[in-house]
Amino acid sequence: MTGPMVRGWCPDAWHPMIAGDGLLMRVKPRLGRLTRAQVLGLCDAAIAHGNALIDITARANLQLRGVRDTGWQALLDRLLTLDLVDGDPVIEQRRNILVAPDWRVGDDSHRIAGALLTRLDELPDLPGKMGFVIDAGRACALHGEVGDFRIERDEKGGLILRADGHPGGVAVVAGQEVDALIALAHWFSASGGAEAGRMARHTVALPEWACGDILPAPSAARIAPGIHDLGWAYGLPFGRIEAPILAGVMEGSSAGGVRISPWRVLVVEGAPAMQVDGLITDPADPLLHVDACPGAPCCTQASVETRDLARRLAPHIAGRLHVSGCAKGCARPRAADVTLTGRDGLFDLSLNARAGGPAVHSALGPADLLAQFGTA
Repeated sequence: MTGPMVRGWCPDAWHPMIAGDGLLMRVKPRLGRLTRAQVLGLCDAAIAHGNALIDITARANLQLRGVRDTGWQALLDRLLTLDLVDGDPVIEQRRNILVAPDWRVGDDSHRIAGALLTRLDELPDLPGKMGFVIDAGRACALHGEVGDFRIERDEKGGLILRADGHPGGVAVVAGQEVDALIALAHWFSASGGAEAGRMARHTVALPEWACGDILPAPSAARIAPGIHDLGWAYGLPFGRIEAPILAGVMEGSSAGGVRISPWRVLVVEGAPAMQVDGLITDPADPLLHVDACPGAPCCTQASVETRDLARRLAPHIAGRLHVSGCAKGCARPRAADVTLTGRDGLFDLSLNARAGGPAVHSALGPADLLAQFGTA
């Protein structure tokens, strides 16, 4: 058996990726927010040019699925009109910025991320999967999320610059945060970081000005389904929502916009409490503790169906469950308490491991797994 294909790049609106259900186009909402008009326009475009399925990624981006070969240029044009895509493909590719989703206008996260967006042309060429994290709220919200160059709140309330893979960072002067991020990105490029591919894998010692031991503040609780200061939060099973459902949420309320989180939860600004079929409103729902990629047949690299099995197993798993169609582990790059990795149409079962990790049982079918966890 040959291993899964690791492409080493991420799709965006200018560079769609072939999937089993058609082309996949990624949208990177600025500051992780869409206005009401953008949400409705995006939903209409997903229905007109794709299969109406929208995924939220771990970087708080959106992916439109099932886009037809003959329709992606028209979809791109609509996304450009909605101001959801940058007109310069190079800038769009660099626009990998994860922002704490509960920012308020004028606060540090909003200020720093907004300033970084205006200076992306100053960045060097970086590996396609690299990105920035702006986590400057009252407490750190994104400590466990992937990002190479980070601005974070420290334990005493100040701001630090931290390189991913290093436990501590250095204090940064207010107003100079973006200067520091750009300088760190240039150091990474000049010191041969492209060969490593990610900051956390780059073994060259940091320059003295970026090397420090100031720890980020403890992580705050993640946004969970239910009431939120900004409105109402919905969980998306496996990070997916149907465009008509999302459009219906907007049209059925006076919501002013939507915030996208990296936890497969979206916050509808100003919305009242509403039960919506297909969305999670119970913070105790077991599906919130499950990661599962689209699997077969949506992904050509998967040899197994993933999400129906994950849904059946979820109530019976203590801890985090990851069901991956192949060893790439796209839905969750980190270890989970229980990990199922598809291989040649069956599953390998691993504990406290990433996808493709050492298996305690191999070549299990769905019925075997259901029996293993007492659900049969």
